[in-house]
Amino acid sequence: MDRLTLFGLIAVSMMLVFYALESRSHWYILAFAGACALGSAYGFLQGAWPFGVVEAIWSLVAVRRWRRVGGPANTNRR
Repeated sequence: MDRLTLFGLIAVSMMLVFYALESRSHWYILAFAGACALGSAYGFLQGAWPFGVVEAIWSLVAVRRWRRVGGPANTNRR
């Protein structure tokens, strides 16, 4: 297994773990967003740009959800 494949495996595994833990803390939502960003980087580095684009979008969606749920200076707005 080369380094790029290992990086992708770790990124996608982190996505799975943090997604499963999202209900426990809003920080796991942010961690999921970071893992999606790593997955996006993997997709672009691998040459699978559609995967990279979709993961980048998922990362933005997760950051938005984190901000809504418990992000910085959250005043219980919805």
